[in-house]
Amino acid sequence: MAPEQIFSIDNEIAFNEVALAIFQHQEKNCEVYHDYIHHLKIDLASVNNYRKIPFLPISFFKTHEVLSSKLKPEIVFSSSGTTGQITSKHLVSDVTIYEQSFNKAFEQFYGSPKEICILALLPSYLEREGSSLIYMVDDLLKQSKHPQSGYFLHNLDQLYTTLLDLKKTGQKTILIGVTYALLDFVEQFKIDFPELIVMETGGMKGKRKEMVREELHEVLYAGFGVNHIHSEYGMTELLSQAYSYGQGIFNCPPWMKILLRDTSDPLSLVQNKQSGGINVIDLANINSCSFIATQDLGKFHSDGSFEVLGRFDNADIRGCNLLVQ
Repeated sequence: MAPEQIFSIDNEIAFNEVALAIFQHQEKNCEVYHDYIHHLKIDLASVNNYRKIPFLPISFFKTHEVLSSKLKPEIVFSSSGTTGQITSKHLVSDVTIYEQSFNKAFEQFYGSPKEICILALLPSYLEREGSSLIYMVDDLLKQSKHPQSGYFLHNLDQLYTTLLDLKKTGQKTILIGVTYALLDFVEQFKIDFPELIVMETGGMKGKRKEMVREELHEVLYAGFGVNHIHSEYGMTELLSQAYSYGQGIFNCPPWMKILLRDTSDPLSLVQNKQSGGINVIDLANINSCSFIATQDLGKFHSDGSFEVLGRFDNADIRGCNLLVQ
């Protein structure tokens, strides 16, 4: 399967054809997925639509090598975790597929990074190795032509001064920040910059108490002088992200879909207007597993967008944009 086929998907029929082809490939070539499917006694001949494809529980990325390629992994992305936690590992055989995925999605939702000043406030991600978010932001920063684009580790004074400069010039600006660091900033500074795009990536990770999304966003609205807080829904185990322009309502790029499973029957999907466990189809995951049952709860909206409601009980707290709702 050539990446071009994945990233040129523009309708439901094409998505279904590519998803089924990738399923057949991964069923044969991903050992843990193959074993899981056969343990469930799935009749492969009955899988004739992407909605019938079985989803691998995301926890397998902690305990097994989830790999559908014979190529040696070029990079291994790992999740963050507290001391003693087992972290997820995503073995990526061809990192250029990840680069195509995040670049095409970012351009679809925000335009060319060349035209945008990109500011990154991601201290907890920068202070560890293996972050797929940092890999993405590094690449976007390299593409940005604006001289003030860059990381701000703990130097919030400099970030404030930079934001004031950018507001004066009317430069299109995106501030990508981990949640607790954005809160640290607005506790020290206040700016009225309504054109600023603030994108929170989630994650308190023991730095602060968890907050409901509405409470968090009210604080950030006031601190930055904006009407919306953007978000991204991504995770170590995925090579694609969904984006929200506000209110925690997410949309996917064309090669990614969200399905909801019945919380009492994980092999059954629920209808569109109900809530359920989030299953993700990420066709960019061609060399690992494209069909993942996450530990997140969500619900659909009538326009096909989705919302993240929280986590299943006892699920590990995730570092990616998952606030308690």
